[in-house]
Amino acid sequence: MFRQMRRKNQQLSLEECSEILVNGSSGVLALEGDDGYPYAVPLSFVYNDKKIFFHSAKTGHKIDSIKSNDKASFCVIARDDVRPEEYTSYFKSVIAFGKIRILKDEEEIRKAIALLAIKYNSQDSIEKRERAIEAGYANLCMLELKVEHLTGKQAKELIDKK
Repeated sequence: MFRQMRRKNQQLSLEECSEILVNGSSGVLALEGDDGYPYAVPLSFVYNDKKIFFHSAKTGHKIDSIKSNDKASFCVIARDDVRPEEYTSYFKSVIAFGKIRILKDEEEIRKAIALLAIKYNSQDSIEKRERAIEAGYANLCMLELKVEHLTGKQAKELIDKK
């Protein structure tokens, strides 16, 4: 169902892909947009248990796209060192493919937003985090991308240079 990577020697292991998702701070979610045009939007996220969680407004292009087609991909670039003298870039990136859904269950929503809040402010107190969540909860929408396929690639120059 998913294509095999052409340059297998540059393929990252599943562990390396997971590490990029755990440590990444932002990525680009790609959906089917209006009139069949791709719609790609940069987002903050958290990766947990082979799922990627995002927060969103309750309405808009992203939500309309998800309701129309639940298939999505999400790309995170972990490294992009441009080397002008070599006409290349030393890169590491990962793409996750899967189905995305709007969380409806309050327990799932609260767990997902807590994971996201902890990722971006792990030093905050539980009380302060819960107050912040409550303050924005009425307008909050949480999304879950269940990863079906994960692939990562690195520049050939980085192979064996870890």
